[in-house]
Amino acid sequence: MILEARGVSKNFGRLAALVQVSFSVEEGEIFGIVGPNGAGKSTLFNCITGLYRPTAGRIFFAGSEITGLSPDQVCRRGIARTFQIPATFHSLSIYDNIRVGALFGAGRTDHVDEVLDFLGLAPQARSPARNLDLYSTKLVMLGAALATNCRLLMLDEPMAGFSLVEIQRFLELLRRINQERGITVIIIEHLLDVLAGIAHRMMVLHDGHVLCIGKPAEVTCDSRVAEVYLGHKAEARDA
Repeated sequence: MILEARGVSKNFGRLAALVQVSFSVEEGEIFGIVGPNGAGKSTLFNCITGLYRPTAGRIFFAGSEITGLSPDQVCRRGIARTFQIPATFHSLSIYDNIRVGALFGAGRTDHVDEVLDFLGLAPQARSPARNLDLYSTKLVMLGAALATNCRLLMLDEPMAGFSLVEIQRFLELLRRINQERGITVIIIEHLLDVLAGIAHRMMVLHDGHVLCIGKPAEVTCDSRVAEVYLGHKAEARDA
């Protein structure tokens, strides 16, 4: 087991964003988190990575408690993440964006070129990040995370805005990260069928609660998921 959350809750005033969330992730897994908007997915990521301190509960990584550590402390323990909103240091080159991640997490930069090669970004390495399209921007974000030399990679809706072709390219890249680099991956995604095609296990959140956890076939066949998750999707289409 590489990550464990025990009864994690997070309140914002009277709003309970997370309520007694407990789950674990095995080393080498691709673990998916799904749920409608407002389910608490990003809040959970923020609690794990140190942006938020949980109101209650405990979080463990590689056998040690990380509850309440700062983001830099969490990163140096071996956890890296990306965010929903694409963001780079626009005035810096692609190389220097990834170098920032290397310095922040690993404290060294001798592996930056290898990360660029792995992601296919080496030919553009000296180009300013401001000139990139959405897919390449997210590759740079991913590269900065990988350059921290993380053991656990956490991705918050990384495929939002992608075309179907780009989604397939990114999924193949995630498989390579998991299998070739041995990195455990946790991924938030709204597209249930896309996540079911790559995740070893999935967790569904609803209104801050864990609705179910299981293998993709178990989760997608769960009547509660159909009622709650798909019901929200239907409402969104009608809006």
